[in-house]
Parts: sequence; C-alpha cells; structure tokens
Amino acid sequence: MVAGEFLPEQHVLPDSTPDGRVTEGNTDEDSGYKELSNGSVHITLDPKVLEQELPPPDEKEAMLPAEQNNDELETRLYWRRFAVLAVFSLYSLVNAFQWIQYSIITNIFMEYYEVSSTTIDWLSVVYMVAYVPLIFPATWLLDKKGLRMTALLGAGLNALGAWVKCASVGPNLFWVTMAAQIICSVAQVFILGLPSRIASVWFGPKEVSTACATAVLGNQLGVAIGFLLPPVLVPNTADDKDLMGHNISIMFYGTAGVSTLLFLLTIFVIKDRPPLPPSKAQAVLSTVPAEDYSYKKSIVNLFRSKPFILLLISYGIMTGSFYSVSTLLNQMIITYYPGQELNTGRIGLTLVVAGMFGSILCGVWLDRTKTYKLTTLIVYVLSFIGMVVFTFTLNLGYLLVIFFTAGVLGFFMTGYLPIGFEFGVEITYPESEGTSSGLLNAFAQVFGIIFTLIQGRLTTDYGPLSGNIFLCAWILFGIVLTALIKSDLKRHNVNMSNTDKGQAVPTELPSEKVSSDVKLESSSLPHETAI
Repeated sequence: MVAGEFLPEQHVLPDSTPDGRVTEGNTDEDSGYKELSNGSVHITLDPKVLEQELPPPDEKEAMLPAEQNNDELETRLYWRRFAVLAVFSLYSLVNAFQWIQYSIITNIFMEYYEVSSTTIDWLSVVYMVAYVPLIFPATWLLDKKGLRMTALLGAGLNALGAWVKCASVGPNLFWVTMAAQIICSVAQVFILGLPSRIASVWFGPKEVSTACATAVLGNQLGVAIGFLLPPVLVPNTADDKDLMGHNISIMFYGTAGVSTLLFLLTIFVIKDRPPLPPSKAQAVLSTVPAEDYSYKKSIVNLFRSKPFILLLISYGIMTGSFYSVSTLLNQMIITYYPGQELNTGRIGLTLVVAGMFGSILCGVWLDRTKTYKLTTLIVYVLSFIGMVVFTFTLNLGYLLVIFFTAGVLGFFMTGYLPIGFEFGVEITYPESEGTSSGLLNAFAQVFGIIFTLIQGRLTTDYGPLSGNIFLCAWILFGIVLTALIKSDLKRHNVNMSNTDKGQAVPTELPSEKVSSDVKLESSSLPHETAI
C-alpha cells in the first residue's frame, strides 16, 4: 500500500516526480516519506509543505448546509408584508374588542341578563381560561401547517363567535352569549401568538421590532375601542329593557359584519411566507430540512433556558396585571364615581391609546438600539411607578387626575407587551417564534386569571385600594426577575454576522476518517488540507 492511494487528487510535492516517486534530494533524514519494516507507511509533514496553499477538495464536508450555500442565500422585502400586517392587526382588533365589550359596561349586562358581577367577569376570564390548554395544539399547528392556516382559523372562529352573539339578545339567553364568547376565546388562541411570527417571516432585521409592535398594536386598539364604543352604543336604560336589548343587538350585528369582511380579506391576503426570506436569520433557518424540526424538542429546549423561564414569569406578571386592570376598571371607577360609565370607557381608552404610542416608540427604539434587556427593565420599573400612582390617586375625587394616571400607566404597561415578545424571540433563537410567544401568552393568561379573580374578590370585599396594592406587590417582584435575565441576542447576532459566521446553530466539524495504516503526526494540520 502506498500513500498515493489515499490522495483524492495527486499533488506534486517538492523534490518529487509527477508519478509520486521521491527523488534523491528527499532521501535524507528530513525525508517527507519513509518506509517502515511492517509494510505500513509513516507520513510526516515537512514545514515547507505546510506553508504551501493546497486546494481544499473536502472542505464542504466540514460545513453546514447554510454555510455551503451562503452565497446563494438571497433576501428580499415585499410590499405585500404591509397588507399581511394590516389584515392581521384588524381582525386581532375585533377579537380584542369582543373580549372587553362586556366588562366595560358590567353593570348594564348585569341588569339585562340578571346575573352577578362575577358572572359577567367570567365573560372576560374565559378568554384566559381557554388559552392555557389550547396553546400547545395551536403552536403545533402554526409550526406544522404554517401562518396561513392559523390565521384562517383565528379570523374564521372570530367571525363565527360574533354571529352567535347576535342570537343571544334576550334576558334569558345568557348561556348563548357565554357560548359565543367561548368561540371567540378559542379564536384568540390562534391570534395572540402571531405578531412575532409575522414580523420575523415577513419583515427585515431593521424593522422587525416595529412590525411586531404594530401587530400587537392592533390588539391594543381593539381593547381601546372596546372601552370607548360599548358605553356609547349601549347606554344605561335600566327602565327599558327592550331598548337595552335593541342597543346590544346593534353592537353585536356591527361586530359580526366587520369580522366577516376581515375573514374574507384573510383568505386573499395572508400567505405563509414570502418567496424569498427577509433576513439572514430567516435565510439560515430556511436551509434546515423540515424533518429535522421537533416540536417536542423545541418545547423542552425553551423550558431548559433559564433566561426564558425568568422572562415567562415576569411577562406573565406584567401582562396578567394589565388584563386584570382592564377587566375590573368599570368596577373600580364606579365604586368612587357612580354613574360615570361613559367616562369609565374614556379612561380605558386613554389607558390603551397611551399604551399604543408606548408600543410603537419601544418598537422603533429596539430596532435602532437592540437594547432589549435595558429597555425591558426600564419599562417594567416605570410601569410599577405608574401603578402605584394610579392606586393612590383613584379615590381623590378628580376624574381628570384618573385620566392622567391611567394614561401614564397604559403607556408603559401596554407598551411592554411587544418588548416581551421580541426579547423572547431574541434569547430563544432559532426556536420557533410562534412557540416562544405562545408560551409567553399562556403564562400571561394564567396570571391574568389568578390576578382577575383575586383582585376582583379584594375589590368587592375591601375596595379597589386593596386589589391594586396586591398588583403593585407582584409587579415589584417582576422587576427583580427581569433584572436577573441574562441577555443573549442570538437572532441579532446572526443578522449582524458576516457570511462565514452567519450560522444559526454551531456544529462540530466532522472528524476525519484515517486509515489504521496511516498516522498523522502534525496536530497543526488545517482541517481543509486533505491527505
């Protein structure tokens, strides 16, 4: 056996002939080849040989699929991305409107259906209860069937629930309106996890946080309209239930018509992804074979990430507090300001609209600075301060003060929502955006249920002050958890890396297979040099 048999290509070394025989100048002690008595070949490498640049014929064996085709990874932005974002934001808006439309006029629905305030609260809480068990099949569907199928389910169920509500207009038909609200709550499961997926799949690295904030903005705008319109459309006419029922039906039929139109737009506008990826991070992920993805393994990886676990809990606390305040706002305001249903809706509108501005500003700020942890921590601290101020000014007797404090609270508390989504995607890349944001929302719903029920009981038994102090204590705990999160911006690092470092997941180089008859004695041999 001779050394030449191991060469993929015949390379002519110094002092050798083209046929591989060593010349006389290479037979001394520094010879590059030396025969051994047992018939095997002992190869040593002269330093002069190492200095020469040899072609790397086996280089591709040590590369990821994405690295081999890095020059072929094209990225492009499409105008369609704005239509996708707009349609999603609008049907998310309608779904959020249907969530809050009962709670903001709790006393009116109590009178119409002749039920308790706790029963009306459950029309809001059911959104949170339905989300928790359904989030895992919903995120599985998003990963396996794609964005389009998930969007169609969300928009379709949203429209179906709105039409069922139209059949619930009647004092003895509370069970129908509850069934309709359950359908809408199932639709929400296929909506809340999509902002980060739409932003990542359709938008470039310099606009992804702003896009996510805009997608979340639609949901917030729905809550804002839900605070504003129901008190206007359904005034308190306790002495005329027929008129009250007529007003409720106008609200329900209007919602059903709009949600149906948006479902049709979803069919024609929303696609799974653009023909070419919008960023390097998405381009790298697109090279990974679909069969290599495991939903179960993705979940396990997320729960093994300590930074993500801390974010799950802190995000759940903040968002759960927002859900609780939104649900119980009517009861808190009416306690100190009887007969102010219309102003209660306007205060809720102020809270959410201020939060919409906070969301957009935070999204733009993150796109420019990428300071995810610092921004998250600052917004969390300012939300705590806003909650404390709101708590201790609620009973001063000045509605103007409540408008101001609610606006400050909403600016930071609602503005936190897209920040948490994007931070979660950054620290868990390359795991699915839908899975990470779905888990964040699941924890938000769990905390929302707990906080709403406990704060509702405290508000009923001891007054709004006790319930709000309860939330303040939890938000303070969330600040501590946020400070402990280790910031590792994996997606951003991939987008900013050069082509030879733009890999999603590091991989070890394949070990060279060396025959048992050959020894390599130079540990400094580069991987790309084939022997």
